[in-house]
Formats: sequence, C-alpha cells, structure tokens
Amino acid sequence: MATKPFASSADLGVKEQTLEVLADGVYALTAKGDPNLGAIEGEDFLVCFEALATPVAARRWLAKLREHTDKPVRYLVLSHYHAVRVLGASAFDAEVVVSSEQTKHLIAERGQQDWESEYGRMPRLFEEPESIPGLTWPTLTFRDKLTIDLGGDRGDLVLEFLGRGHTEGDIVAWLPQQRILFAGDLVESQAALYTGDAFHFDWAADTLDRIKALGAQQLIGGRGAIARGRDQVDAAIEQTRDFLLTMQRTVGDAHRSGGTLKDAFAATHAALAPKYGAWPIFEHCLPFDVQRLWDELNGIERPVIWTAERDRQVWDELQS
Repeated sequence: MATKPFASSADLGVKEQTLEVLADGVYALTAKGDPNLGAIEGEDFLVCFEALATPVAARRWLAKLREHTDKPVRYLVLSHYHAVRVLGASAFDAEVVVSSEQTKHLIAERGQQDWESEYGRMPRLFEEPESIPGLTWPTLTFRDKLTIDLGGDRGDLVLEFLGRGHTEGDIVAWLPQQRILFAGDLVESQAALYTGDAFHFDWAADTLDRIKALGAQQLIGGRGAIARGRDQVDAAIEQTRDFLLTMQRTVGDAHRSGGTLKDAFAATHAALAPKYGAWPIFEHCLPFDVQRLWDELNGIERPVIWTAERDRQVWDELQS
C-alpha cells in the first residue's frame, strides 16, 4: 500500500469560518475542523481565547469580531503551547498575554521545534508565515487559577488548570454566570484527538471528570462543532474519553503481548476508524497519538519533543 500524504500536507481546501454569538458579548469562531477561537467582552475590554498560526490568519478572525465590538483586547489567553494556536498573537495587540506556568515552560523547552513540526504537518494553516515575528511568550502566568472580573454585571471569567491532558499545561476559560466553557483541545466535539504531547491516563480520568463537573451548558472545544445543552456537552466530553480509553486498551494490549508499535497502530486504527475515522484530522493525528501512548507505556513520563525529522520517521513507519 502506498504511503498516505504526510499529516495534513494534502489538506489545502479553504474551510468556511462561522462566527457564532453564544450569549451577550460571548463569541466563538468555528471552521469545519480547523482550530476554534473565542472572545468574551468585559465592560470596556475584550478577552480573546487562542491566536491561530499566523498574524494574517488572526486578523481575519479579528475583522469578523470587529463587526460586533470595537473594545480593545486587554487579555489574550493561550490554552496551551502548540504553534497553530499561538503564533498569530501579535495581531491582537493585547495588553496581557496569559498562559499557565506549565505552558511557558513548554515554550522555552520546545517552542521552536514545535513550530517547525506543525508548519510541516499543517502548512495550510500557516498563512503568510513570514508575518510571524517569533515565538509567542506569555506576560502573565499562573499555576492553578486566575479570575478576571469582567466588570458591570458580566460576572467573572475563570481561567483554570484542571489537570494534565492534551499537554501538561492546558487551561480552560469558564464563564460560571453564563455556564459557557472554552475547553481548548481538552475536549473535541466531532473532531479527532491529537494526543502526541498528551498524558493519556490523567486526561481520560481526573481531568475530564473536573471538566464535566463544571456543568457547562455550552462548550467550545479545540476543533469541531459547538456543543449546546447539557446532553451535547456531556456527549462531547464522553466522546473525548472514549477515544482515549480505546487507545489505552488497544495500544496497551499490543504492548503487554509483546507486539510492535506498528501492531499497536493497526489495532488502534481498526478500533477507532468506524466511529471517528471520518472526523477532521483523524488520519493525521493517529500515528503521533499511538507513538506517545507507547512511550508512556514504556515509562517515558514527559512527551518526547516532536521535530520535523521525527514526525516523518513516525509517519513513514506507521502510515505506510
């Protein structure tokens, strides 16, 4: 069988972007499986959530947002460190760029390698890459929780680290008054999971339990459709958990039986594809997902840094 096109390198079609108003002053942008974004109005400022891969791409989102509000961006919140989520930050002219302390550490440790890796995997998302001024660095970090008073009668925005998951530093943005949750890549609604930098066992257990316990009525995941109503929110969380648990079972079985990494990949693909195979970035993600979980089972606590060279090696081994 011929090798499949590398990652998302053949995904060159433009995805239609849709701005949705979730509540008064609460906005989300979805794009048919491309990264989602959000924005929340304070009394006289904006909080933006996620930044896309380049300033040019981010400006297109901001132009849509400016059809609804002209308030200045005070806070830009980065849910985690992946390049496609953060390198467009300069377009926002934010007073404060916020992340977890853990994410700042990851940027220092592997930010440049991640940039080069993701650019090779998802070139379409890096529109005019020469517009990127360099790595994005937070100017305000926190370990567990940071609360932003939105002013007036708008309530609070709570930024919180709920446990290791998609990376070791993911945070969510929670509006308790409106019961709206921006979950970043900790939850995907109708989109496959990328787990190449994940902590599969923490994520599938305590981290998702804490997210579910918030009781959101609307949830915006990292990719895919917005979940509306408690039933859809819980379904998105449990779909995320099911993906992770299926991986744990199939990769774990291969590992315990003395199988190879490729055996684990084949079993996992066979188990997940009937339910998730048609969802965005499934084929792209799965080799990197299986490699990371295999590493965890081998006792490698923290994810091995992905480089453009390592990406190709894993892809060629598993997707051929």
